Amino acid sequence: MADGDKKKLVVLAYSGGLDTSCILVWLKEQGYKVVAYLANIGQDEDFNAIKAKALRFGASKVSFLK
Repeated sequence: MADGDKKKLVVLAYSGGLDTSCILVWLKEQGYKVVAYLANIGQDEDFNAIKAKALRFGASKVSFLK
């Protein structure tokens, strides 16, 4: 693969909400490889559901900090 064909990598702080889900899809449409990053900072969330949503919307990987 030539250098011009490589996808640029973006790490997106992903909450699973409307804004971050839309930007994830937009970044994919622009040709970026997106890694979604989730952080548990004490909120009560279903992190498995958020991870599944990120993958469904096109994230290549989901990183999670507990």
